[in-house]
Amino acid sequence: MKIVIPGGSGQVGTILARTFHNDGHEVVVLSRRVGNAPWRFVSWDGSSLGNWVSEVDGADVVINLVGRSVNCRYTAKNQKEILDSRISSTRAIGTAISQVKHPSHTWLQASTATIYAHRYDGANNEVNGIIGGDEPDSPPKWRFSIDVAKRWEQTLDEANTPQTRKVKMRSAMTMSPDRGGVFDALLRLVRFGLGGRVGDGGQYVSWIHDVDFVRSIYWLIEHPEVEGVVNLSAPNPLPYAEFMACIREAWGTRIGLPSTRWMLEIGALFLGTESELVLKSRRVVPGKLPDRGFSFEFPEWSAAAQDLVRRWRETNSSPT
Repeated sequence: MKIVIPGGSGQVGTILARTFHNDGHEVVVLSRRVGNAPWRFVSWDGSSLGNWVSEVDGADVVINLVGRSVNCRYTAKNQKEILDSRISSTRAIGTAISQVKHPSHTWLQASTATIYAHRYDGANNEVNGIIGGDEPDSPPKWRFSIDVAKRWEQTLDEANTPQTRKVKMRSAMTMSPDRGGVFDALLRLVRFGLGGRVGDGGQYVSWIHDVDFVRSIYWLIEHPEVEGVVNLSAPNPLPYAEFMACIREAWGTRIGLPSTRWMLEIGALFLGTESELVLKSRRVVPGKLPDRGFSFEFPEWSAAAQDLVRRWRETNSSPT
């Protein structure tokens, strides 16, 4: 297959590109920065049509992962960049697919599990999930994230690509041992004795192991009958306190200092990020994947954490 990955130079894109390339597929990453990798990179500003459009012509799959990182303070400038990067790139890809002679069979579009409501009482699947934004106890900045997700998906819906199947991938956090990823950051807290409860510790964490993330992408490509919203998440989210306890156990330590909400807000300010990333309860589960026969290799976080820690140790010479 020829697989084009706009925004594929980030952590998740690299995981996909590496696997697809190793499996013998032709991989083209569209990016502002040209990376040093065995697959091809084509320059793109993330919004304008250009020479990159020819790469879409005849491609089997387009996997759009473009979007400015949300790991930042939600200033007016950053909010505009977060929204614009998602809307502009999705609109440009839709235009490109609609114009080429041989449009892609499948368009897998990144979205986010953050679109669902902050809740503890029930899990959100594709059918009965509650879209967030109206929770009385959610801060305005949380509603911004949901608005971005809604407009992101709406832009995909508006794309006029009748010959191309479109899938909205509402992904939970992809956990891999790669440096700079979410798991690497959480493990760093544990390594330095800071991986304890945050807030009340009851907020749910939705996640997906990187092996299952890649397998689910392959599964989506191979099942043309599946379209629309698909939750890419392990079937067993768990409260943050338990989630971090599993990482501590996998690492071999019992120490995990807790953080109150006000401590976290101060820490987020100094780190240049938002507390939403750990305080919002994301209780998201897959519906379409298991209902149609997909089986997770890592459905439980305890085993997933053990595997990720083992692989992290193997690739880092000085774990401390």
